[in-house]
Amino acid sequence: MALGGGGGGGSSGGGGRRGRRGRKGPLTEINVTPLVDVMLVLLIIFMISAPLLTVGVPVELPKTEASAVEIKSEPLSVSIDQQGAIFVGDSETAFDALSARLLTEAGGAEQAAERPVFVRADGRAPYQAVARGMARLSASGFTKLNLITDTAPEA
Repeated sequence: MALGGGGGGGSSGGGGRRGRRGRKGPLTEINVTPLVDVMLVLLIIFMISAPLLTVGVPVELPKTEASAVEIKSEPLSVSIDQQGAIFVGDSETAFDALSARLLTEAGGAEQAAERPVFVRADGRAPYQAVARGMARLSASGFTKLNLITDTAPEA
């Protein structure tokens, strides 16, 4: 009888210890993989949606079959709304102050020839306002003028 195993629960305490060793302790590590996955998805969403939020002047662009233009430097944005008002970025600018404002944003007259200018004109804007705006930009030294349009749905 002296060789008996640690049985039922006498005062030896062997059975109780084995039971505690088998249990798992509290988890002290945090699994960050799901957090990284969520952050990468959010980063991709913001990278895609950020360019769509750059211009805040609501204009209805005319529809054409033109393709996209590749640009190498950050373009300046000029918008002309339905009433013929001119906006540089989000703020309205008088026609007389247009060239001075854009030359300031371009970094001077020497940079004007290299910076592309995107002209976003509402399809219902008076043709005279668009033509005068583009002529003023051209006379100011801007050579890379681009009319922005929507692509027409394919028939």
